[in-house]
Amino acid sequence: MLTSPASKNPRVIVALDVHNAADALSLADRLHPELCRLKVGKELFTAAGPQLVEILMTKGFDIFLDLKFHDIPNTVASACKVAHDLGVWMVNVHALGGRKMLQAARNAIPSDSTRLIAVTLLTSMDQSDLDDIGLSGEPAQIVERLAKLTQDCELDGVVCSALEASRLRQLLGDNFYLVTPGIRLSGGNADDQKRITTPQQAIQNGSDYLVIGRPITQAADPLLVCQQINSEIV
Repeated sequence: MLTSPASKNPRVIVALDVHNAADALSLADRLHPELCRLKVGKELFTAAGPQLVEILMTKGFDIFLDLKFHDIPNTVASACKVAHDLGVWMVNVHALGGRKMLQAARNAIPSDSTRLIAVTLLTSMDQSDLDDIGLSGEPAQIVERLAKLTQDCELDGVVCSALEASRLRQLLGDNFYLVTPGIRLSGGNADDQKRITTPQQAIQNGSDYLVIGRPITQAADPLLVCQQINSEIV
């Protein structure tokens, strides 16, 4: 039974970072599609494939297929078309794939259907990581360049840290989705994320959707935590 505001457009996306379909379905049964969407990433998709995505959708959940496509333009376009045909709510690519790849992805998915977003920088990366791979500039500067490129290629939004969301909202306007991982509850562990913030701070900074994994999935009562987060960000 729901005890916090439900929505037809929930802003919480629960990351199903589990090892197999059985665990994913068990967790989904402890959540509610009016309080959250679900993210299926590389590990789970490799283990369970599109069949799991279809089952989760039959339970009423919108699915963010988080496979971060990054390849030659034709390959990425083909993968995006398959994701669209599968019926997922959102899919992503890597902005570092460049303009031609982003445009190919856009051309593969009708603009009024599956939402197409791009990853700027992974939230696990900091300045030392950028120095190692030879990217010039600070993380925030690189994120801005990649986000502007993504918007120029007419994608629907980007994945970014909530710490960058306020600036990106100013630069890119209100009709561009900001999807924020690296969310941790107040007093929680940072784990392997470096550029993190709380749900309420992320929304205040301009984030549209919050990707939250362990704070919900490892909780004794995942639905209760999801309800509490929804209450905080109304």
